[in-house]
Amino acid sequence: MSVHYQRHGDIGVIQIANPPVNALSHAVRSGLVKALKEGIADADIKALVVLADGRTFIAGADIREFGKPPQDPLLPDVITQLEACPKPLIAALHGTALGGGLEVALGCHYRVALAGTRVGLPEVKLGLLPGAGGTQRLPRLVGVERALEMIASGRFVEAEEALQAGIIDAISNAETPLEAGLAAAKGVLAGNQTPRITGQLPSPSANPQAIASTLARLNQESPDLFSPFRIVEAVEACVTAETLHDGLRRERELFLACMNSPQRAGLIHLFFAARSPHVVPDIDNTKAFNHVALIGKHPLFERLEKAAQRAGITLTNAPNATTELCLLAPNTSMGSGMACPIIALNEISTSGGSDTALNLIIAQNGNIAELVNLGSEPLIQQQAALTLKALKVNVVVSQRQSLLNTMHAEIEEATASERQSAFAQASLSIAKNGYCYRESDIDLLAVEALGYPRHLGGPHRQATLKETHS
Repeated sequence: MSVHYQRHGDIGVIQIANPPVNALSHAVRSGLVKALKEGIADADIKALVVLADGRTFIAGADIREFGKPPQDPLLPDVITQLEACPKPLIAALHGTALGGGLEVALGCHYRVALAGTRVGLPEVKLGLLPGAGGTQRLPRLVGVERALEMIASGRFVEAEEALQAGIIDAISNAETPLEAGLAAAKGVLAGNQTPRITGQLPSPSANPQAIASTLARLNQESPDLFSPFRIVEAVEACVTAETLHDGLRRERELFLACMNSPQRAGLIHLFFAARSPHVVPDIDNTKAFNHVALIGKHPLFERLEKAAQRAGITLTNAPNATTELCLLAPNTSMGSGMACPIIALNEISTSGGSDTALNLIIAQNGNIAELVNLGSEPLIQQQAALTLKALKVNVVVSQRQSLLNTMHAEIEEATASERQSAFAQASLSIAKNGYCYRESDIDLLAVEALGYPRHLGGPHRQATLKETHS
């Protein structure tokens, strides 16, 4: 079962268990409704706590259900039932409460979070808006300006800011969500803490200046994007709607408009593309290297040094008897007698002149890098990629020829009006020649490193869509 109900004295606990991130699958949504009804019907129970197992509260929707027909109960209906609970309903948060996870918490009557918890509504990054009350309940707690900033950016908010803003009611120093939730429930029952039913709070004050400045910024920074402008409309509806129900209805209309937007499909394509670009196909059960030598100087090396201790990786500035992998900065001599694998670093469109079997192509913005296998064993490339990932480098693996350099060379020769066509031509060539392990890797690199419009989902996606429709 994905949701369990149990008694702790006169407090009922609704416990979500859907590893790894307690996503709001159909089973979880159904389980929440069933457990809620059980707790309401239990005459000995005076208050209820919602919490989750594992390392996090609820990190959002279940991505396995993306693109499939929705199944009842829908999340907005679940949250409406949570909010209508006749007994005090406490959400005990830890890890992250994101997207639908935060919306579930907003539907509860009191929110306590363990230290280090982060909350947010990041749906905009998938071309969507919060569709289960987030645009209607969050502004009631924090006002129009902060709600617009949070939802339109999709940023994560630390527990301290969430408390200051009024998103949560308390930060607990308890060891577990159960301890925090039970203590908060007892405090509510004793009258020491005051629950707030978000949907019963008054609509936020109108803030036309915040609306105008948000629209001006969006028109300047991302005029082609669809969902951020719908977010503004939804938050406006929170101010102007006569009732919560009316605001929720308008939010749902705007959410469905985003769902039907081609941008949503493109952004979700990139979301999945970013999940495992460091994985070399058919290489299983291998681990990162533990001893790495950084030879020469490069800004990337400073980032690696900051991440190394947490990753449990030992870095040196010269190879020794324990070295398993060397990273070679541009214009640096390799020396002789190195027995371990060597990765040569190069900026996009430059060649370090090395004949190493692995090259790491660094994007100028530093967001992503490409590890090209020019003659190494696939197992070694995978171990190297896992090492870079452990050192907090977003890395895409490829083979025989750099995807970044291939695309960069093509678009450098193109005029501004020809740029997208050049991207498409390069992407089709890359796929045809088998330089990529996954065609989605082309799209990810084009967007993250070369400035291809994110909402289009990448050049290969666009090129193949055109081929399908032609």
